[in-house]
Amino acid sequence: MRVPAKVNLALRVGGTDSQGFHELGTVFQAVSLGDEVRAETAPAGEFKLAFHGEGAAFLPVDDTNLAIRAAKLLVRRFDVPDAGVALTIRKRIPVAGGMAGGSADAAAVLVACNALWGLGLTREELDPMAAELGSDVPFLLRGGTSIGTGRGVDLAPVMTAGTYHWAFALSHTGLSTPSVFREFDRLCDPNPTDIPAPLLEGLRAGDPVAVGASLVNDLEAAAISLQPGLAHTLRLGLDAGALGAIVSGSGPTCAFLAGSDAHSIELAESLAVFSGVRAVRRAFGPVAGAQVLP
Repeated sequence: MRVPAKVNLALRVGGTDSQGFHELGTVFQAVSLGDEVRAETAPAGEFKLAFHGEGAAFLPVDDTNLAIRAAKLLVRRFDVPDAGVALTIRKRIPVAGGMAGGSADAAAVLVACNALWGLGLTREELDPMAAELGSDVPFLLRGGTSIGTGRGVDLAPVMTAGTYHWAFALSHTGLSTPSVFREFDRLCDPNPTDIPAPLLEGLRAGDPVAVGASLVNDLEAAAISLQPGLAHTLRLGLDAGALGAIVSGSGPTCAFLAGSDAHSIELAESLAVFSGVRAVRRAFGPVAGAQVLP
């Protein structure tokens, strides 16, 4: 099965609740850069995980990984008899890159194990478990474009027109989401979590110029504080003609909106020459969420 990455077109960060979670207002878009997940039957009680591709050597394969936790959560919640699974994940989503690679894999495992074990659960029935696993997981079950509020798990679809073409500049090192939020708390005051109206209007109209001009990420200053080279990456993309540039989520991946597929190729070539960029990936959105392949 295939599961997309996400980019936050807007990420507004407010104050914290009683449990220390920040109030968020975000616009997610699912993009065609994604992971492939294979779930195969294994002996009862055996849960195995193997990674290939992007950052595979750095990823845990035990119960600390969201993919294993997703499979075991399904078993506990629905008392699946003799359950076991061997998971193989081919990574293309950057690790610790702000594009929700771990959450994407968890969403894919929920869908894959639901099919493997014949549970017959709908996406709506999978939603509560997705929210339990993490803030981005419910969106990656659905895909498309959505507004997320609260901790990001309360979703409302956004009407969009057209296709949006992206170039993503990957960093040599990752950033942990908790460390970026801590830096945000140190540097910044909480913000209103309203989504900019021009962004939603641009999406409805299919106007990439308006969308690019309205991209916003309240975590960007914190990510740049932890990795100052990101500021140069963003400037390089804008100088190369990107319609908008933004740190994706908690970073450090930088996202650049292009005017067309051909323009995204030009942006990728311009970004690839900077020593602070490990690699550049192109993608388009919006795309569907986690889905079983034929």
